[in-house]
Amino acid sequence: MSSLLNDIQSVNLSYLLLVQRLLVEDTEMALVRLGLDQEMADLLSGMSVSQLVSLSSCNQLLCELALDDASLLKGVLQGGRDQDFSAMHTAMLLNARQNDAGLRQGGVS
Repeated sequence: MSSLLNDIQSVNLSYLLLVQRLLVEDTEMALVRLGLDQEMADLLSGMSVSQLVSLSSCNQLLCELALDDASLLKGVLQGGRDQDFSAMHTAMLLNARQNDAGLRQGGVS
């Protein structure tokens, strides 16, 4: 179990570092891809390394699988041979999913 906990913490730290990198490189794109609002983006991008390590030390994954609907995953897997088209199709599905979630939560998309 200790190995699994270490793996979760490692994934968490890697994810948080990636989030910060995405926010620095292209904030607007990161907001859309990560489904964050500006306040959360500001908090995450302003965290120190020690704060990231502390946050990542929990026993719960901080990231979630964006394709949480089996029909979406099946659609992506059966997307065909063209990888560029498949990647574009996946991005469109994920964006539509985020827009739907924002509307259900009363957000603006």
